[in-house]
Amino acid sequence: MTETAATRRTALAAGASLLAAPAFVPRALAQTVPFSVGTEKPKLQAPPNATDCHFHIYNDKYPPAPGGLPAPNASPDDYRALQRRIGTTRGVVVQPSLYGTDNSPTLLGMAALGPNFRGVAVVNDKVEDAELQRLHAAGIRGIRFNLAQAGATTPGMMEPLARRIKPMGWHIQINAPAPVIMAQRELFQRVDATLVFDHLAHVPQPTGTSDPTFAFVKSLLEKGNVWMKLSGAYMDTKSGPPAYADTSAVARAFAQIAPDKMVWGSDWPHPTEKPDNKPDDAVLFDLLTTWVPDAAARQRILVDNPARLYDFPRS
Repeated sequence: MTETAATRRTALAAGASLLAAPAFVPRALAQTVPFSVGTEKPKLQAPPNATDCHFHIYNDKYPPAPGGLPAPNASPDDYRALQRRIGTTRGVVVQPSLYGTDNSPTLLGMAALGPNFRGVAVVNDKVEDAELQRLHAAGIRGIRFNLAQAGATTPGMMEPLARRIKPMGWHIQINAPAPVIMAQRELFQRVDATLVFDHLAHVPQPTGTSDPTFAFVKSLLEKGNVWMKLSGAYMDTKSGPPAYADTSAVARAFAQIAPDKMVWGSDWPHPTEKPDNKPDDAVLFDLLTTWVPDAAARQRILVDNPARLYDFPRS
């Protein structure tokens, strides 16, 4: 082989190597998500208009309220990276406890993310009607009661606020540990509102579906005005990832009881988890294949149910 031919072949091989490399490296980089481990896409392909019904936006320009859990500065651009990875196109920004009743970070996040997003705000019983109307115009469709810690809301505010938000078609979202849920059984049975329980209602483990909390929430789901967020599999698990076998059993059971009252949420940026213990969001999304094996039921949970609950355009 002549020197010229050898040089040409070496150059062609090097060029082919350079052309091939970007097919691998940028793919992994594009799927890296702040506050989430892993880089692979989920195996489950998200349908058009798939909705992440529970995540938070944090903006460190706003001061924390008393009792708020500290959290990272998690921006709309950071969340877009999660969307690119798991394939959802609609979402619901949930006001975190960190900011109390100052819903500015949530509203700004919704505005930055665009018209495919709705929100859940935190208000107390002193909120003015004009403020509720302003929040509605901005895309808010529910109010949150975080009863897991002392903060801006109390159980006593629930019924008065329920009467005020019902004409707007809003719901009440509840984050509460099992002992609080059980202590407030009469309230949850009595309140005239659509109730949405966060994170599998924090059914305790390892008792799971045999726990009294599960039986009580099951009775609420069967009553018809209660919804469940299939989210937070990592919060109460004892068995852990990747299968989260114990909390997955609870999720499957809830989904079988009332598939038309289920929605899914990532809980990104996972504020309850330490920075070195964030879950893999692709794994969390793929849990839906075991929680809800039927593809038509998953379609309802990811698309149709959120459209009803959060007032998205029907697909």
